[in-house]
Parts: sequence; structure tokens; C-alpha cells
Amino acid sequence: MLTIDRRLLLASLSACLLPPGTAFGAPSGASAARLGAARDFNFAGLVARAKKSASQPYKAPEPRADLIRDIHYDAVQKIKFRPDHALRTGGPYSAAFFHLSRYSHEPVMLHVVEKGQAREILYGPDYFDYAGSGLDTQKLAGLGFSGFRFLEQGQKPGDWLAFQGASYFRSSGQDSQYGISARGIAINTAGPGTEEFPRFSEFWLEENGPVVTVYALLDGPSITGAYQFDATKSPNNAVVMNVHCELFCRAGVARLGVAPLTSMYWYGENERRKAADWRPEIHDSDGLALWTGKGERIWRPLINPPRVQTNAFQDESPKGFGLMQRDREFADYQDDGAHYNKRPGLWVEPKGDWGAGSVELVEIPTEEETMDNIVAYWRPKAEAKAGDRLSFDYRLYWQNSEPAYPKTIARVVATRLGRGGIPGQSPWPRDTQKFVVDFTGGPLSQMAPRFDIAPVVTASRGKIEKPYVLKVIGTDRWRAAFDLKLDGNQPVDLRLFLKLGDKTLSETWLYQYFP
Repeated sequence: MLTIDRRLLLASLSACLLPPGTAFGAPSGASAARLGAARDFNFAGLVARAKKSASQPYKAPEPRADLIRDIHYDAVQKIKFRPDHALRTGGPYSAAFFHLSRYSHEPVMLHVVEKGQAREILYGPDYFDYAGSGLDTQKLAGLGFSGFRFLEQGQKPGDWLAFQGASYFRSSGQDSQYGISARGIAINTAGPGTEEFPRFSEFWLEENGPVVTVYALLDGPSITGAYQFDATKSPNNAVVMNVHCELFCRAGVARLGVAPLTSMYWYGENERRKAADWRPEIHDSDGLALWTGKGERIWRPLINPPRVQTNAFQDESPKGFGLMQRDREFADYQDDGAHYNKRPGLWVEPKGDWGAGSVELVEIPTEEETMDNIVAYWRPKAEAKAGDRLSFDYRLYWQNSEPAYPKTIARVVATRLGRGGIPGQSPWPRDTQKFVVDFTGGPLSQMAPRFDIAPVVTASRGKIEKPYVLKVIGTDRWRAAFDLKLDGNQPVDLRLFLKLGDKTLSETWLYQYFP
């Protein structure tokens, strides 16, 4: 299982910030993005290319290790994109390009599309300022770009969407802070065989007013694909992206991951024993949210497991899933550099009927924040076979919370663990663990304190003891607590929700506990 080095990725993202006044085609001035000859382009033609490619043997990109050997972390930070080579077509956005490096080492072809005509964006080392990097630009003449990013115009232009490395892409979301990534497709993630990382080898960029469209050609040993991404910024600064993909299988795929999300979780308030750093919490996402085909809302806090762990949440015709960041206060992290409280969540809304399958959550152990170690995706029940053609449509929301969360259901806002028994009473039971789960919103928001709300708790093994629910006075939170008594060190699956009589008051909390 490959993990992403976040420190290096963020360094490359910061390497092409543009100064104010630049903007997506030819900016003012004599020097601009150089374009090749015009050629007809449409999505149907891109689909035909992907289909034809799937019928031919896979050809891996040629390695360029000799050219990028010296483009290490420090050099990446010193390479700056030159604003007079930005791409713009007169709309509200500009496009800047990423330089190749040790960490993003496979070049991609870029094109701009206007009125059904595509023109290649011709690479040259003069797109970048290498001052202080120590690099010989003459050796970089045939290098190529590693990706691109979109920026807004204005006095303080900010970038909000970036594609770089394999099929990864990301948005800075509502609070203009990069974090979680999406991927075009996942192949055999955490499976018994080798994981594949199909790559976007070519992109076509088109701007239609406030909508940016990215077309992409996917290529890999087992699969090819044609993608269309239509992205726009909503009035609340969230980024909404409609995705359509046509996939063609070169070979059978045992574990196909649709709409994959990749994030980082080291520890949160639920895993204080993992807190080796002085900051209270460190994560890009703190939970997996699910909206099942039957309408149940589920929250599964993330964990940092002792070994690679995959959980499958079986479903049919899912309404949505996402890796979210619910802890959004500075006090949660005390981090004035990484700004984890501003990291966006990423919600997937399937369009059409995705049928039977499961949302899979992969959690990989980590001892630092530099590696992405969390993956979530939809896995269709039917296994993909060589020669299959698959099509998927979905919408991505890069924002702080799940879209259109129902006002009729309370949601989980904190999960805490500690030793069982009664605080201050000794000896405390060493075979017992206490779980405390806080809820807010929905029918609980205006409810006065009462003692007839019931926690419905189940465990895959062990014994649930002393469950109760109370309102935390002076707040809008309701707290459910229980003790779990068990033997052995095998993991335990827990489930909890709140009820008042026959009425369900909350989403369902799921947890996997490793004693």
C-alpha cells in the first residue's frame, strides 16, 4: 500500500503561487503560455481513445530519473512559476503549472480547449524561475509539466483546485486550506496483490463562465478511462464538482475502488494514547460519514490501528459517503501552521443507481503526520473483468460538513475513551473501558434536560455496563456513556444510537476498538 508524503506534496503545491493581478489563456504582455496547433476535440473522441488503448498492451511512461535527480525537497521550494506564462481565456480563473521533481516524476500533456478546438500547452523551462535552486535549466528543456492548478483573480489570488501525481486531485475548500485528496480510481488497495496507481496522462482544460471543466485520459496496467470534471465555487466558497467517467478494463480487477478519497489521521481525542506530539489532535479527517441506501446516517470515527485494517460497510444504492473533518476549532489542534481546523471534508454523492456493493475504509498505522494513511471508496459487488466497460457519475463536495444534513437527526461531535468505573473510585476495574460519545443538533438542540433518552448500545464481544445519557449543562451537547468489560486483545466492533421511545434521535455511531 503506497502512502503519499504530504510534506513533499504540499511543498510542490506551494511552488507556483502567482502574485496579484495575474489570471485562465494569455495574460497581458508579450510572453504567455505557448500553444500548439488547433485540433478538434470532444469527450466522445476521448472515450474512443480510452477504449482503443484498453485493447492494446500497457506502455509505462519512460523514466526520467537522470533529469530530476537533483530536484529534491529544497529545490522544489525554490522553483517558482512565472506569472507571465499563466494560462487564461478571459474568464475568472487562471491556470499555473507544476514542475516535475523526485516526488512528482511523471510528465503529463496539457491542452486548452476553446469552441471545440484543443491546443497543446507547450512546455519550456522558461515557465519557471529557478533562482537559488542550483539547477541547470539547459538540461530541463524536454522535461514537461507534472500537473496544474487553478487560481482566482483579485488582490490576493488563491488557488482552489489542483491535479498532480498519478490520478490525484484536491481542492482547498471553504477555508482555502488543502488537505484531503480524491483519486480517479483505486485498484487493489490494501488487497492481497500489488496495488496499481493508474495515472492521468493527458488533460484538457476548458472554462465556461464560472465552471471549469477538466477532461482527463486515464491509463494503467489494468484499466483505462475518460474523465470529465465540471467544477465550480458555490456562494459559501465550497467547491462542487460533477464527475463522469467511462472505464475500460484491460485485465480483471479484484478490488475496484470508485470515487476514492485519501486522507491523513494520526490521532484525535479518541486516541490520546497515540498523542506523541504536543498538539491535542492531528488529522485531516476525523471520521467516515455514510448515508445508506435505506436512509440510515452513520458516523465511524477514524482510528490509527496497530496493523493495516480494512472495513467494508455493505450497502445498495448508497446516497453518499465522505471523509469529514468535524473538529473545526483552533483549540482542537492548537496548530497555527498546518491549520487542521480549516481542512475541508470531501463528500461523494452518487448520481444514478450504483447497485450493490460496499463502502470500504482502509486505515494504515502511522507514527507521523507526513503520510496519507486513510482511504475510502465504493467497491461494486460485481468484480470487474477484462473487456468490461463501466460508467459512473457522482458529485464531489469539498466543504466543511456533509451537504444537506437532515435537521431531524443529531450527529456525533466527539468520541472519548478512558478507564472504566466511577471517577475517583478505586480500585478501578482494569478489564473495563469507558466510552463517552457527544451528540448535538437535530431534535436534541432545543430539548430540555431529561433522563428518558436511551442509548442503544451493542458490542461484537464483551459486556456493556452502566449505559446512560445526559445533557451537558451549559452546552447544546448530549452525552452518552457506557463501560465495556471484556477479556483478551481481539478488536471489538461497537454500535450506538439514541432513542426516545420509538423515535430515533441520532445518527448511528460505529467504532472499532483495539484493547
